[in-house]
Amino acid sequence: MISLLFLGFLIGMRHALEADHVAAIATLASRTNSLHGALRQGAAWGLGHTLTLFLFGSVVILMDSVMPKAFALKLELAVGCMLVILGLDVMRRLIRDRVHFHTHQHTPGVQHFHGHSHAGQQTHNPETHQHQHPHAFPVRALLIGLMHGMAGSAALILLTLDTIDSPVVGIAYMALFGLGSMLGMAALSVVIAIPFRSSAQGLTWLHNSLQATIGLATIALGAYVVQDIGTQLTIL
Repeated sequence: MISLLFLGFLIGMRHALEADHVAAIATLASRTNSLHGALRQGAAWGLGHTLTLFLFGSVVILMDSVMPKAFALKLELAVGCMLVILGLDVMRRLIRDRVHFHTHQHTPGVQHFHGHSHAGQQTHNPETHQHQHPHAFPVRALLIGLMHGMAGSAALILLTLDTIDSPVVGIAYMALFGLGSMLGMAALSVVIAIPFRSSAQGLTWLHNSLQATIGLATIALGAYVVQDIGTQLTIL
């Protein structure tokens, strides 16, 4: 039983590295200017993913059933559509905003970088450097995590619960799987945010290039998922 639970934790961490998850978290990381913000985005995604997994997993355990394949495919199709939308949103922000980066400090010895838009401005105005650092809970990342928790390989993970006789073990398995996915996604978010942070040191063109690459790659992946799942649904 211990081996099974530990395996659930490892699978959860591995689950965070799947292509659709990487694409989604990359679009989220592109919206923040700090490693701490990226960490919060990843953790919120993992939390939403875990909450949905618990909801569907509890239904599987209590009703002693499995998730219908057609329903799981429709959830994956929804994720594909969501990826296309996220990618388009990245490209929209990139086209709409003329982003400028600079480093500054609020207290002696503590520096960080800040990105802001100069859209609609004819000249660079130093007053636009005045800004606030929002600390609101990343609801967007939570909602994306909720969607991902309902689809993809998470649905396949739920199928393994049918082989677990004890509801307690099943719940513990889901808890460790969720914890692993939260830690894995939080770490992945920080890793993705590092090149964004590094490119801000006078390399706005590189940062915008990274944004464009993420946006286009996410659109392409989402379109592929939609086409692939659509084909499978027509066969059923």
